[in-house]
Amino acid sequence: MSQHPEEELYYDISMPLLGDEFPELDVQTTHGPMNIPGDLKGSWFVLFSHPADYTPVCTTEFIAFQERVPEFDKIGCKLIGMSVDQVFSHIKWVEWIEEKLNVEITFPIVAANDRIANKLGMLHPGKGSNTVRAVFVGDPQGKVRLVLYYPQEIGRNMDEILRAVTALQYSDKHKVAMPADWPNNTMLKDRVIIPPANNVADAKKRPSQYECYDWWFCHKAMEK
Repeated sequence: MSQHPEEELYYDISMPLLGDEFPELDVQTTHGPMNIPGDLKGSWFVLFSHPADYTPVCTTEFIAFQERVPEFDKIGCKLIGMSVDQVFSHIKWVEWIEEKLNVEITFPIVAANDRIANKLGMLHPGKGSNTVRAVFVGDPQGKVRLVLYYPQEIGRNMDEILRAVTALQYSDKHKVAMPADWPNNTMLKDRVIIPPANNVADAKKRPSQYECYDWWFCHKAMEK
């Protein structure tokens, strides 16, 4: 047992891994009580955390996410913010953003605590006592499909998060993989990659079925 119990808080961390069920959380939000992922089943979702309310980088991120709400809605993906502050603080911050910056925040914001932060692996010992900027992408079955961690000093790229969700959805539907920077890859443009053959017979067929650099690297045009 450590003589410094506060250290155990930071080192006893359970991080959701890709493919895991998203940890069940009963939380209070600016839109009322919510169960995550229960209330989100059947929908893709992006849960993104912040170190605290009333911080400049977080404020720019909230606005950037809000600006892309129509694009996330178009692909059936819900946005949920999170910060280790109380609901009344979230409400006042959202009011400030609307009053001062003329942007209405329409997605819910979770009032988290250290227990939730540890459950989601948001407290990193090397970054002090503040939560890092975490992004979790969940699928309609409530499975964790993507996790990103950003330090407090760097704001997130919302276009990348939107791209990642779009790519995951397309990959699930068509059973393909995406190249780097898809859909703007320098080699393949918006084409997608066929999973490699796993037996000799299929490997021999591949070059006659698709465009290939070799049997293990075949690609095709996107399906609309």
